[in-house]
Amino acid sequence: QVQLVESGGGLVQAGGSLRLSCAASGSIFSINAMGWYRQAPGKQRELVAAITSGGRTNYADSVKGRFTISRDNAKNTVYLQMNSLKPEDTAVYYCNADLFLSVVGPSYDYWGQGTQVTVSS
Repeated sequence: QVQLVESGGGLVQAGGSLRLSCAASGSIFSINAMGWYRQAPGKQRELVAAITSGGRTNYADSVKGRFTISRDNAKNTVYLQMNSLKPEDTAVYYCNADLFLSVVGPSYDYWGQGTQVTVSS
């Protein structure tokens, strides 16, 4: 069984910083891309940032220059450093991983339980 456990959310003032972490554990053979999504009340879930196993990154336009995604492949962990936070960054942030459970077979999509990030003005 695979689990993605997030940590690092909380309440911060506008202009502040937070660092989210997400550790994947269980019967994992390998992990392709890992990423962070967010969902604000009344809105659809959206991609914030993603990173491939080789380190290639992709960011939503709204966070470029402020957020940085990174990963530690040895620890099956992905991070999201969030700087210059704005009230519109307030949302539940979800970790996502596309991973293989064995050397053969398809990859599967897994999600964390979500962590709340609240930015006050």
